[in-house]
Amino acid sequence: MNKINNNIGWIDILRITACFLVVFSHSCDAFIADFNNEDSFITGVFFGSLVRPCVPLFTMMTAVLLLPIKHNATLGQFYKKRIGRIATPLIFWSLLLPLMAFCYFNYVNPETTNPQLSVDDYTASSLVQRLYTFVFNFNFDTIPLWYLYMLIGLYLIMPILNAWLVQAQQKDIKTVLMVWGVSLFLPYVKMFAPMLGYQGNYGHLGLLGECDWNVYGTFYYLSGFVGYLILAYYLKKYPLSWNWSKTLLICVPLFVVGYLITSLGYVITNEYYPGNYAYLEIVWYFSGINVFMMTFPIFVIIQKLAPPSKPILSKIASLTFGVYLCHFTFTFLSYDIYNIPTLPYLVRIILSAITTFTIAITLVWVLSKFRLTEKLIK
Repeated sequence: MNKINNNIGWIDILRITACFLVVFSHSCDAFIADFNNEDSFITGVFFGSLVRPCVPLFTMMTAVLLLPIKHNATLGQFYKKRIGRIATPLIFWSLLLPLMAFCYFNYVNPETTNPQLSVDDYTASSLVQRLYTFVFNFNFDTIPLWYLYMLIGLYLIMPILNAWLVQAQQKDIKTVLMVWGVSLFLPYVKMFAPMLGYQGNYGHLGLLGECDWNVYGTFYYLSGFVGYLILAYYLKKYPLSWNWSKTLLICVPLFVVGYLITSLGYVITNEYYPGNYAYLEIVWYFSGINVFMMTFPIFVIIQKLAPPSKPILSKIASLTFGVYLCHFTFTFLSYDIYNIPTLPYLVRIILSAITTFTIAITLVWVLSKFRLTEKLIK
């Protein structure tokens, strides 16, 4: 998702689309968190589920632009360039976002009714804690930054993966993708195994070798986002030869079924585990089969459309990394602006997403104008 200097029309479209879907997703969160309000919850879930392909699309876009890796750089140079580019924004926004949230909830709108949070969580002492614990992980104020931690991991493995991909035969890549495809079902196996009598290892419900003292199960090394990298490389090197009729005949039903599993699954899971995010998020896993079923059609259709590169799209696309980094606090502001009882929940979500995206991209555009600050958003 980070800025890469390749102007490919359909990648620009993909980047802008994925970024707005992320903003839209976070604009739904407050409505989903209102578990006691059925209309709010249902609206948030059904439209939040619609945009789950956002992060897998970013991952696939990264693979299209970086794989195969050019051989004019050493491994160290690759790491320095890619991880170094992420490190500065990660540190900066890990410090600024908590400060922004603290100021908003203490000085701008301490009366917020956002069900996601409590203003009591935004004390000076909790702020200090947030400002140094980012070295271990993201926190609530910096939720979007989880992707950067994960992306660094992908960058670490990408050169190793690249060495195999460039000499692998098409059938070998397909075999690996099929193995990865099996891993997409594991979240549901983990969910349903206890219903079949599985009690885990001393209470730990991990699968296939996982336990309290080992998180590296059978599919650990070939699951998650690395599969999206391989899939994107495969579709780039071996584009599907489907005509539009076949493309739509496969992609539309695939997306619809994936969406129904995602949305209805979330609602049904909440019936059994009300408000329990540990279970609810299983249905929304980016590396679950249902989200893959939604991601694949979007990628294939946009790739097939192959629109030409246009300066305005390339410019907007170049700002999306910054939008991703800074937008989260603005979702709180937008929620409060449109928290008007007479407005339908869907209208509030749409207006919140548009407002958040507009504020964020304006801020990023301003920061991009100065050499000192452009490194924080590109």
